[in-house]
Amino acid sequence: MSNVRAAVVGTGHMGKYHTSAYTELRDVDLAGVVDIDKQNVEQLAEIYGTQAYTDYRELFGKVDVVSLAVPTRLHFEIAKDLLDHGISVLVEKPISHSLQEATELFKVAEKNHVVVHVGHVERFNGAVQELKNVIEDPIFLESRRIGPYARRIVDDGVILDLMIHDIDIVLNLVDSPVIRMSAMGGKVVSDKEDFVNAQILFESGCVANIIASRVSEEKIRTLSVSQRGAYVILDYTDQEILIHRQASSDRILTRDQIRYKQESFVERIFVHKENPLKLEIKHFIKCATDSEEPLNSVEKELRSLKAALQIRDLLRADGVIGD
Repeated sequence: MSNVRAAVVGTGHMGKYHTSAYTELRDVDLAGVVDIDKQNVEQLAEIYGTQAYTDYRELFGKVDVVSLAVPTRLHFEIAKDLLDHGISVLVEKPISHSLQEATELFKVAEKNHVVVHVGHVERFNGAVQELKNVIEDPIFLESRRIGPYARRIVDDGVILDLMIHDIDIVLNLVDSPVIRMSAMGGKVVSDKEDFVNAQILFESGCVANIIASRVSEEKIRTLSVSQRGAYVILDYTDQEILIHRQASSDRILTRDQIRYKQESFVERIFVHKENPLKLEIKHFIKCATDSEEPLNSVEKELRSLKAALQIRDLLRADGVIGD
């Protein structure tokens, strides 16, 4: 069986990571990299020993799969063209600014018997995979994804740039319909929302509080989950899970005051740490080349985008951000 022919369209920050990941995979040939910046793409092609192109259409007939890491406003046009030419596409999140366009891409992929995959890389974080085995009936979740502003992000506010990762993870952890959402936020360093605090209420009674900010100088990526008998903390960056379980509690009465003492023990879950992007690309290629590999439903693939757009609409309705 011949190797899968792969290419990366868009060789900016994320495109470079995709390019590196493809070169580490067996049975995959990096057939080209594409960017309108001729000097940049030629330098990258030289580093990885592949072909440089300035027009993605030069890939037609030369590749089987493509990672698309261009600005979001270009996703629909380029992805649709690639899919129409029989090329499976991994589109960096968000797949589109429009639920209608995103749905159309899945229809185009089905028509052409190829695959479109949304780049939710945190799904492939080893700690997230282990977390699914720990969480049973969550009561309250709090996610924090904060850090400094990246000037390379010009198309998206913090909701579609950062928060969508945590929306996706939360919706996959809580097996219950969403019945209400609310949100607060503001602009600081861009003309879009730069910090947002969103709340999601599920039919089960579970509540998720999701904080995303790009106005902090400290980078934090955490998720905490409260469920009966346990408090679970996940650190995305360190790929680490800690489970706090109550051991005992006591009340101490003295002459001057009542003091409470509570003890707990902490479990550290072993997490197999591997590059999440590399795992995601391997999964994408398997879906693109193996007809028996199960695919998520379109509804499941797009529910995080749908929720993210609804949260953004709430901020627009409050006048926090413009259309």
